[in-house]
Amino acid sequence: MASQDWIEKDFYKILGVSKDVSDADLKKAYRKLAKEFHPDRNPGDAKAEARFKDISEAYDVLSDANQRKEYDAIRAMGGGARFTSGGQGAGFEDVFSNLFGGGFQNQGFPGFGGFGGFGPQRGSDLTTSSTINFIDSIHGTQLKLSVHGESVNVKVPAGIQDGQKLKVKGKGQPSPNGGPAGDLVVTIKVKPHPVFTRDGENLRVTVPITITEAILGATISVPTLGAEPVKLKVAPGTPNGRTLRVKGRGVQLPSKQGDLLATVEIAVPAHVSDKARKLLEQFEAELPDEDPRADLLLRAGLL
Repeated sequence: MASQDWIEKDFYKILGVSKDVSDADLKKAYRKLAKEFHPDRNPGDAKAEARFKDISEAYDVLSDANQRKEYDAIRAMGGGARFTSGGQGAGFEDVFSNLFGGGFQNQGFPGFGGFGGFGPQRGSDLTTSSTINFIDSIHGTQLKLSVHGESVNVKVPAGIQDGQKLKVKGKGQPSPNGGPAGDLVVTIKVKPHPVFTRDGENLRVTVPITITEAILGATISVPTLGAEPVKLKVAPGTPNGRTLRVKGRGVQLPSKQGDLLATVEIAVPAHVSDKARKLLEQFEAELPDEDPRADLLLRAGLL
């Protein structure tokens, strides 16, 4: 059942999601916020408790398809409407019970529009997309867009993912009849980086090493995003594909820092001299007489 909160509160804003959010992303946003503001994690914090209640209320409505549809319709009528119970007039519950129960009809009064012709309409949202560099997606940046001939600044937070949406309130289409303007919804596209990839809060990079470095061990230089390379120790006997971690060199978020995950890849030389080939043959002769594929064949049932 609708309540005054549906007029006064923007449940999408409370959960930090866009109006077209999917059920899966809605649940993800709710779980993250509920965990952050749960009373058990914030004992004695009245503000956190109030925030938790708002988050729960917002999710209860938006996770129910029928309630979400009803809420969207009410919000589209304009947030300026106020209803009170008692006296000669119908109360809030009575009005919307009739409205969504089929009792309300547009009697053709001038100025009525939107759902059932009730109240001023909210302007439509404007949607656009903007492409940013990989490093800006990690550290954050500021976009300047032109909307209706007006320059609009859009703050892109650090750690934004490819495909995420940002909303700038009130920068969409104006209302046709005196209601609030719609919002500007910007879909962020992130250019791939030639070296780094994103893995949640971490960054990944593949680092070539020589056969000798893998066998004997070495200290190598590893690139970092937007900063000086760091030194990383490769232990003797490191196998191809092993991932080494550089703490704190990943995605920098306000609450936490990701790591840089460096995966070593043994670089096999394309050409070797006759002398090097003979030395390799001598080296091979000194190794234990073991078949590195024996366990593979055994597990495959071939031995």
